[in-house]
Amino acid sequence: MKKFGLIGYPLGHSMSPLIHRELFKINNIDAGYELVEINPENFTNEFEAVKGFDGFNVTIPHKIAVIPQLNALSERAELFGAVNTVENKNGVLTGHNTDCYGFLRALAMAEIELKGKVLVCGCGGVSRMFAFETILSGADLTIAVRDADVEAGQQIVDEIESKLGKTAKLITLDEADGAFDLIINGTPVGMHPNTDACVLPKEKVQKAKAVFDAVYNPLETKLISYAKEAGIKFSNGLPMLVWQAAVAQEIWFGVKFSNEQIKPVIKITEEELKK
Repeated sequence: MKKFGLIGYPLGHSMSPLIHRELFKINNIDAGYELVEINPENFTNEFEAVKGFDGFNVTIPHKIAVIPQLNALSERAELFGAVNTVENKNGVLTGHNTDCYGFLRALAMAEIELKGKVLVCGCGGVSRMFAFETILSGADLTIAVRDADVEAGQQIVDEIESKLGKTAKLITLDEADGAFDLIINGTPVGMHPNTDACVLPKEKVQKAKAVFDAVYNPLETKLISYAKEAGIKFSNGLPMLVWQAAVAQEIWFGVKFSNEQIKPVIKITEEELKK
């Protein structure tokens, strides 16, 4: 039996084992998936425990710390300076970033195009990835942040210029106005237990053509409910969560998942979240 897992700290209640086990079933793969908590203070020593795994995923706070332990990085992992999937080929560890592909596949599944005028809310790790993918797709990017985060937002803008040679606009969330083709929320605003919060006021959300919210607990955030009410396309973060796991397995096993195969896995994960 092949051995896979997730490293992070603390891990608490992770959906990863459930998602990966459901994905293993699709391709009749005999594999186990476990949670491995690795204390950041003793990372190098404790990392030895997963070196023998056939592959593993990486979550907070190890997505950057894991890089010096690896032999190689994929193009996206290098671009983002963050790894969430590691492939082990005969002891050679290669770091990948499947969050970006999870995001792109989730958009495609919701028939949302990453083009035109795109507003990315937030400046954390996931917002940074959204920003880079938006620029790579050729769309016109505006990043909106809280007043306190202007400096962090500026760092992303500068990085886009230095790494990709492109420009992005930086504004505060209060300044976000006008109609966007897509609004992407990369902040935790609206996440359980603060479910009444929304990153933007209703009237601004409803001017958009589509909305993507990285939050998946609750499944319907205020942002998503505003989009639903206005009849515009939307997706919460759950398809992205499932797809990033699916792309990890595509790397590990050389398989390819279809929307039809992934939809029931999203449904099962949804049911688990509701418990």
